[in-house]
Amino acid sequence: MIRKIIIIAVVIVFAIVGISFYLQPNDLASCNKTPIGSGKCQSVDAIVAVSGGDTMARARQAIELYNNGWSKVIIFSGAAQDKTGPSNAAAMKAFAEKKGVPTAAIYIDEYSETTQQNAAKTQAILTKLGVKKIILVTSGYHQRRASLEFNKLNHGVIILNHPVQSDKDWSFWWWTTIHGWWLSIGELVKIAVFHVEGIWS
Repeated sequence: MIRKIIIIAVVIVFAIVGISFYLQPNDLASCNKTPIGSGKCQSVDAIVAVSGGDTMARARQAIELYNNGWSKVIIFSGAAQDKTGPSNAAAMKAFAEKKGVPTAAIYIDEYSETTQQNAAKTQAILTKLGVKKIILVTSGYHQRRASLEFNKLNHGVIILNHPVQSDKDWSFWWWTTIHGWWLSIGELVKIAVFHVEGIWS
């Protein structure tokens, strides 16, 4: 009986660790706070933050990267959650401006309602600006799927992942809440669907 409990505990621990690492790839994990001249840790053409979940936490992460010199451009993507109000992208832009980011440095996509649309509609901005390399910012649980969608649709653009480490929906302790499991399992299902659709298409 004790042996079975130990085995189950080990399996659960491996599942938690595996899910945590898989869902939130971070290409800047080994970098310093500011960019350097070579490799993954050099500055990029644009920082892209997609809305959803804790939208303002994602905006704050993008602003921090901007302030630390990772790029001179920020792109915010996301339609309005409340159709009677401003878009999420516009709200993120206004927040960034209040934090001192120049208006000229900010571009927005106000029409994307899904991750796939974030990737597709952001592509037009990237093409217009001649962007070749970006840092993609979203919540930890959403980073893997966002990366898959952007890599699929943004041909020729190098995408570096940098998830928000902790927000109101996700943290190191995600596995201690029902909401954390709901988000993680939901993302795994959506990722599976993404791959199945890729095989069928």
